[in-house]
Formats: sequence, structure tokens, C-alpha cells
Amino acid sequence: MKKIMMLALSLSLLLAGCAPKFNKEEEVVQGKMDAKEKAIIPNYKISDKYYRTVLPFKPSESRGLVVGNINSKYDINEFETGLMRVAQNEYDPDKYIFQEGQYLKKDTVRSWLNRKLTPEQLKEKKLSEAENLGLNPIDNGKEETPKYLAHILEHNYLVKNDEGKVQLEGVVIGLALNSTYYYQKVQYGPTYETKIDHKELEKEGKKLAEEVLKRLRKIEGLEEVPITIALFEQQSKSSVVPGNFFAYANASKGSASLGSWEKIDEKYVQFPSTEADKQHREDLTAFLNFKQDVESYFPNFNGVIGKAFYANGQLQELSINIPIQFYGKAEGIGFTQYVTGLIMQHFPEYVSIEVNITSVNGPEALIVRKADQSEPFVHIYQ
Repeated sequence: MKKIMMLALSLSLLLAGCAPKFNKEEEVVQGKMDAKEKAIIPNYKISDKYYRTVLPFKPSESRGLVVGNINSKYDINEFETGLMRVAQNEYDPDKYIFQEGQYLKKDTVRSWLNRKLTPEQLKEKKLSEAENLGLNPIDNGKEETPKYLAHILEHNYLVKNDEGKVQLEGVVIGLALNSTYYYQKVQYGPTYETKIDHKELEKEGKKLAEEVLKRLRKIEGLEEVPITIALFEQQSKSSVVPGNFFAYANASKGSASLGSWEKIDEKYVQFPSTEADKQHREDLTAFLNFKQDVESYFPNFNGVIGKAFYANGQLQELSINIPIQFYGKAEGIGFTQYVTGLIMQHFPEYVSIEVNITSVNGPEALIVRKADQSEPFVHIYQ
């Protein structure tokens, strides 16, 4: 117990020591802002994984659409953070500053996500061909044609020039694609679903990316800036793990065509699952041994679930949820100490581990063991 509380204190001190120093922020002027307005770039950066951001925060014009267009909270989070990982291939977090997309407006994104209309539909809706902006396939009314494109996300990357102003130096666009298409044959009728083959999705996604690039080049301010477009395959609505980015390509300054596509080898896998058993049996075995030892602590308990993140075929991170019912704080502390020991026993040091222990009352404990870290951080919620 003493060791656990000391670890919890260490975590608290670590967090306190890393608190942002707002009194030492760096002031710069944004290129399109009035000279009297200041934009602040915090000197503090949480870790090497994250970009500094411009303050005051300027939300994207299309902010909020992602909630209705993406299937699950898991995909929403991964779509955003995964796009930042893609950006790091081109934009060094030590040099570039992040800002939410400022160029794609909400109405623009909505119109691009629509289906393309037939001449008859245009006439019926009294629209011109110039307003026929849908990027998803025409609905011919005879057979169900999937909608491939679910959402478009824009991130901007800026640098500070010699005059102390920040200016746009790169744009990264994420295209979320449907691995499963949901539809109704009649309004308010039952919902059907169609699985979309990955090869088909990749082919259509790359075609969409070329068209999106051409349209972006017509937007004021994006005529010359380098643009990266990345393809994200979102999971079905029932999935408990997020989808992943699988390819990206760059358009150099002023170019209206994308260069060669680069493969992104990232994937989330649920533990336990059939997929984990087939493709990552050694890692799954370690998890199952951990799970068995955890469940032996309480009789008739069976609730340990893991989410594994793989990059280039190698397990990088494992997030584990343990929902349990405690009958006292001392019991929770003892159980947390027991689980902490199991983490060190069952998982190799090169894997980052995060364990969330919860009860009906909410979070009870957090255990974090970063890669190559000899001791985990433990926090007991009060």
C-alpha cells in the first residue's frame, strides 16, 4: 500500500511539475489578423507527440460535423489524433504550430459529402451543374450504391517568420471512408448494412483524394501551400476499437496532383478476439495470462478487455479496462497494487500499457507504464 501511494504521489508531482507556464508564453501576430491582435503560442508542449497550438483557440468552420458523420467515439478520437501522426511525417512538432482547419466551411463540407445528382435530380431541385458538388456516387434508384466518403477533416500547420507572424505552411486533410455502409430501402424502414471491401475502398478513396485536391486549390489561400491527404477507414457502428489511416500522399507547393501514395501500417485490435488469435497470438497469450490472474482475484469476475495498437506489425500500446465492484477504498488500493505487479510480470518493457480500473461510482485507479519505463505511474482517485 505504501508503495502504491508513493507512486500516486510521484504521478501527482510529475503532473504538477509539467503544468503549463502561461506567464512565459510567446506572442506572435497571425498573418490575416489585425496588427493590434496578438496570437499566443505556448512555450510548453506536453510531449514529443503533440504540437503547440495558437491561442486564442480558433475553432474550425466545420467543427461539430464529425459527430454526425463518424460511426463511434472511438473513430472520432482516432480520426483526429491519427491525422496528427500522419502530419508528423511532413511537419516537425518542434518547428510547426497546429491550428484547426480554417478554410473548409461547414456548408462546403456538407455539400461535398452529398451524393452527385443526376441531370433529372438537378432539374427537380432547380440546381445548376456548378452546384452539383457531391463526391459520393449517384443514387440510380435501382440498386444500393454505397456512400464511400463519410467525413472530411482539415488541419493547418503554421510557422513563425522573422517578423514574429505565423503563416500557413501546410495543410493536412483526412478523408474518412466507410468500411460498412448503412441504408434504408424505405423511409423509416429497417436499416440494412453492406460491407465494403478494403481494395474497393482504397481505390475509391484515392480517386476522391485527387478530386478534393483540385477543389482545395481553388480556395483562396490554398492555391500554393503544400497539401497532404490521408485515407482513414472507419469501423462499423458496433466496433469497440477504432479504425485506422492506411495511406497518404503529398501535393507539393502549387501542385494540383498528388505524388505517390505511402502506406500506413497501423491497426487497432481488440483483446480477446478472433482477429487477435489469428494474427497476434503471442501478444494475446500474454494478455490472456494477465486476464486470468486479474480474474482470479475476485470469484465469478470476467470483464477484462484490451485495445491493442499496432504499428508496422509491432505492438506499441495496450489499453486495458477493468470494471469491478469494490466494497471499500482499501480493497481498491489493494487490487490496484496487485494489478500493477501483474503488468510488470506479463508485458514486455517495449510496450506502453495503460490500465483503467472503474466501478459503478466511476474511475477508481489509473496505472500507466510507458515503453522502456522501469516503474509504472499509479494514481488512486479520491
